[in-house]
Amino acid sequence: MDFDLVVIGAGPGGYTAAIKAAQLGMKTAIVEKDQALGGTCLNVGCIPSKALLSSTELYREAQHSFGAHGISADGLSMDVGAMMKRKDGVIRKMARGIDYLMNKNGVERVLGLGCIAGPNVVEVDDSKKTQCLKAKRILIATGSRVTGLPFLEIDGETVLSSDHAIALGQAPESMVVIGGGAIGLELGSVWARLGTAVTVVEFLPRIAAMFDEDITQALQKLLKKQGLQFHLGTGVESAGKTEGGVRLTAARGDKKVELEAEKVLVAVGRKPNTEGLGATEAGVELDERGCIKIDDKWQTSVPGIYAIGDVVAGPMLAHKAEQEAVAAVERMAGLAGRVNYGTIPSVIYTSPEVAAVGLTEAEALEKGHEAAVGVFPFQANGRAVAGGHADGLAKVIADKATDRVLGAQILSANASELIAEAVLLMEFGGSAEDLTRTIHAHPTMSEGLREAAHIAVGEPLHI
Repeated sequence: MDFDLVVIGAGPGGYTAAIKAAQLGMKTAIVEKDQALGGTCLNVGCIPSKALLSSTELYREAQHSFGAHGISADGLSMDVGAMMKRKDGVIRKMARGIDYLMNKNGVERVLGLGCIAGPNVVEVDDSKKTQCLKAKRILIATGSRVTGLPFLEIDGETVLSSDHAIALGQAPESMVVIGGGAIGLELGSVWARLGTAVTVVEFLPRIAAMFDEDITQALQKLLKKQGLQFHLGTGVESAGKTEGGVRLTAARGDKKVELEAEKVLVAVGRKPNTEGLGATEAGVELDERGCIKIDDKWQTSVPGIYAIGDVVAGPMLAHKAEQEAVAAVERMAGLAGRVNYGTIPSVIYTSPEVAAVGLTEAEALEKGHEAAVGVFPFQANGRAVAGGHADGLAKVIADKATDRVLGAQILSANASELIAEAVLLMEFGGSAEDLTRTIHAHPTMSEGLREAAHIAVGEPLHI
């Protein structure tokens, strides 16, 4: 079969690219080794974890917050099986949506493991037969997989990856989470809300190190109130199975730390899926981290072969992959596709959420900016107080000379939604003053970001 474009991988980057290519008139095929489309994000990542976070956040609010509203929640209980059933239903519903979009746009679905057999050929093996797809262009969108630890084999029973931690049948008595980034904090939060004693071990001196220290310190204090314990600046060195789970030996400076738990979640990062793809054999070059090298059109070192998403450099985020997908396909069609890598938001979906875009205050100073910084506590925001979500703060970082906004960070309920305003502002090169003069409905939590901008320009109003 001949195609204008064959996409390998049907995660957010892959299926978005296939849809866009078909809409631009390209005869398109998408190759996926799994029966379900959607990749890691839909099936074992972003979507199922958010379903579990939503369920357990409601449970925790009912336990700890309903009384203040005059709501009685006597006899409250949690059915983990029902929670997992709901999560699986969410996945199925979203997967059906992707199937519908493939059919609607005339994208040819090919089930099997795709391998590049040449600049214009993809071989697909479905374990029963091998078929060849000829293509003018090939797009690699094979995503990433969990990074493990050499001394700690992930068995899915006592030593878990994120794939397993979203599918436990019951809340374990205890869990050690290795890694204080987004995945570790989110899934640690899920099980802590259900009664698991969760301890987070992080090699760096603080959690969520992609944010400024004032944000991460506030986040850590709030998570500690929710029952999570932390060992920071601590590296796990060895592990051994016990009758009741796993014993870990870690080091914090010269001090040894012994930890035991029923379950261990390994959340130390992910690595690109480039093995077994035939890409390097076809001449595609990789960088020192195993990512595929690309040019400004997302084309690899082999003309006609492109790559996007987790297999190329940059943050491993679904929305980054989607944006690259659209831009890369537009470039193939002769259009001016682009991605502004300076305005890709990052989010950790704890409670409260934490979100950021652009430079941190520390990065702004490192790059030579004289930073004008505004920090506004949600304790002074009427909607936050009225809604019982007053924990957290909003932060705006601007260049003092030009007033251009360089970055923003938000620790609050719905921070993942609130950060979009800062993203849009930065996309248009906006200033802190622009934000102060933008009318926000009152009372809303979005006012918190505007108040932070007022402080950044030296004109605080409500603090």
